[in-house]
Formats: sequence, C-alpha cells, structure tokens
Amino acid sequence: MKKPELPDYVVNDIPPQVRAALLEDIGSGDITAQLIPADDRASATIISREDAVLCGRAWVDEVFRQVGNDVTLNWHFADGDQVKANDILCTLSGNSRQILSGERPALNFLQTLSGTATSARHYASAVSSRPITILDTRKTLPGLRTAQKYAVLCGGCQNHRMGLYDAFLIKENHIAACGSITAAIQRARALAPDKKVIVEVETVAELEEAIAARPDQIMLDEFDINDRHKALAAYEAGITVEISGSVTPSTLEHMPSLEFPICVSSGAITKHVRAVDLSLRLINQSS
Repeated sequence: MKKPELPDYVVNDIPPQVRAALLEDIGSGDITAQLIPADDRASATIISREDAVLCGRAWVDEVFRQVGNDVTLNWHFADGDQVKANDILCTLSGNSRQILSGERPALNFLQTLSGTATSARHYASAVSSRPITILDTRKTLPGLRTAQKYAVLCGGCQNHRMGLYDAFLIKENHIAACGSITAAIQRARALAPDKKVIVEVETVAELEEAIAARPDQIMLDEFDINDRHKALAAYEAGITVEISGSVTPSTLEHMPSLEFPICVSSGAITKHVRAVDLSLRLINQSS
C-alpha cells in the first residue's frame, strides 16, 4: 500500500496542534521534571503494546522540538506501517527533562492517530477485493480534524470533504429550506460553480429527482439493499454513488456487491476510535 505524504494543510496545522497540547499539559512548567538535574541525559524507547498501524510521527517530532529541541528521535517504522506488539517504534536520546516533559503529549498524539489509522485499515481490508472506496466524515476529535484525516489516509481509506467550506453536502433540512432537491442543487451551482455538490437522499423518489438535477455525488442514507441497485442510473449518468448509515467492517464484509463502483462513508472510523496502547521507557541515564 502506497504511503501517503503529509499534505501542506496538515503540515501547517501540526505546530499549533502541538502548542495547544503542550500548553494544557505543561502549563507554567513541569514541576516533576525539575527533580532531575537540568543537564541530565538519557535514552528512551517508544514501544507498541499491541498490533496497530503507525501514524503520527510528525506530531511526536514537533512535540520534542517545542519542548526544547534537545532530543534526537530515530524512527524504526514509517506512518502507514503495520507494527506488532512489543515492536520498538522509536528510539530517543537527549535531555532527560525534555524527554519526560514531552512524553505524554507525544504519546497522546501517536496513540490517537495510530488508533485512527488502525480503524481505517480494518475498514479498507473489509473491501479490499471489491470496487468500494471507504470515506471518512467530519465526525472527528475537536482540534484534530486534519490530523485524523491524514491518519485515515495512512490506514488506506479516503477523505470526504474537509469541512463546511470545500463542498456542498445538501441534507434534509437544506432541502426543506430551499423547497426541493432541484432548487438546492441549482442554488449551490450558482453560488460556487467550482465546488463539489453532494446531496443526501432518503427515498427512491428523492434519488430520481437528484439524478435529474445532476449533482456530483448522491448519498444514499439508510437505503434498503434492494433500492440501492436503483442508483445504477446515477452511476451511468456520471454521478458518484455514496452509501452511508450503520456501516462497520462486519457489515461491509457481508454487504452484497453492486454492479458498479461506489463509495461508503462512515463516521465511526474517526468517531469511535480507540487509542493504541503505547509506552515510553527510559533505558539509560547519565548526568
């Protein structure tokens, strides 16, 4: 699987994300670290306690840059790599105080983003032999939108829209306010012709109206499997078909195949993420 590169918008977000994490944890200063002589040196390792997909190296690097920039990190795996329990992910060496002050924020980023990437890998693996693209949603942890979106890529899935600004997603309330699916799509095209237009439909009648109005993508929300086949007309019209609602790796494995490529979106990839169990241990010290 090709490893994703860090997009510029993710790179730009890393310093402020790390700054906020250090502020809430270290605050006015790490009083416990002051028990250790200021010039003490140490080496340490970050170890995975379970199988996982690694993600978050750049955030860890930034943590130790911001806590003093006197810690060298040697990574043994890349983002997107599958790691096993007891694998040494990274070896650190440098100022002891800085290693210990940065430990928790660094692990928080690494375990959360690795958990997201691992979740995404489960979804991607469930459809690996079928023409199904798995998409994430905006159901991300506050302040970590771009970080989790990158982790989803590391796990082998793809990103839906980043936020409310880069694509239209017309849902039930938008349709009601505009008067109809057709009116909502027409207004979106007039407002921002360069933006993708996605519309969510809940009935076959809405599906048919949406196809006639020609959005870029139609989302079938909680459609019965028998009705999903009726979206073939959308695909034949050049409209991407997306399925959402109650999607898990298990349901994907048992989902009957449609005769055309589709996207499947799931908020659980990022919303129900469980942090990976990691630990940092000092292996030697010298004053």
